[in-house]
Amino acid sequence: MTETRIDRRFKACADKGRPALVTFITAGDPDLETSQAVLDALPAAGADVIELGMPFSDPMAEGIPIQRANQRALAAGQTMNKTLQMVRAFRRKDQDTPIVLMGYYNPIYVRDPVRFVAEARDAGVDGLIVVDIPPEADDELCLPALEAGLNFIRLATPTTDDKRLPTVLANTSGFVYYVSITGITGAAAPDAGKVAAAVGRIKGHTDLPVAVGFGVRTADQAAEIGRNADGVVVGSVLVEAIRASLDDAGKATDKTVSAVVDLVSALAGGVARARAAS
Repeated sequence: MTETRIDRRFKACADKGRPALVTFITAGDPDLETSQAVLDALPAAGADVIELGMPFSDPMAEGIPIQRANQRALAAGQTMNKTLQMVRAFRRKDQDTPIVLMGYYNPIYVRDPVRFVAEARDAGVDGLIVVDIPPEADDELCLPALEAGLNFIRLATPTTDDKRLPTVLANTSGFVYYVSITGITGAAAPDAGKVAAAVGRIKGHTDLPVAVGFGVRTADQAAEIGRNADGVVVGSVLVEAIRASLDDAGKATDKTVSAVVDLVSALAGGVARARAAS
């Protein structure tokens, strides 16, 4: 597989002596126009890699903030076509920042995986995280994605032992996403010591960067996790910032974009000092 934007971005961050900041938002939350504005503003705020959630009615691993973000997006009429449209619009302004689509297999399956992979590639997507397809079903989506030049990013968890880990890593590319807690997104703060040990164990099996997510909310946490991780993933706190900025009718306000931008800027400051604090 040739070098991708994701490969280049993690290398660039490593060359700067810091982890990458990976930010998550749900496409279409709270509406298409506002979501596009948030997406477009993320790189300047300090996001190195962007995970764009594909709204789905029945997410399995998400806490309440991201569940509600899915509901808001779907209620506002978000579709897969509109999510890909967002990526195309982003690429007209930014050719460097990697975008990873994250979600569940059902919307991809009903669309047709081969069609989806081709459309995602053409829109400017760099990678996929599809959390409910195990490695044993790599022929469903993972291998077609790799053949199309898209990174397929797999999750490892605290319960992924050394026997299972090689199977998880077999066709993973771009980076490994380490889920720092057992549970749903945003449910608890990660234990930095346990995370450091887990990252070291995973690195014993792969040369890929390891990014850590689930539960990182503050710049201090980002700095602490980033001392050992190659990337820090932040999601629930960003979608919660969107929710908190909405008016009483659940509509975007003039504070919605800035609420996310200000938080991402603070988190970027955390990852910038991660290695200096070690």
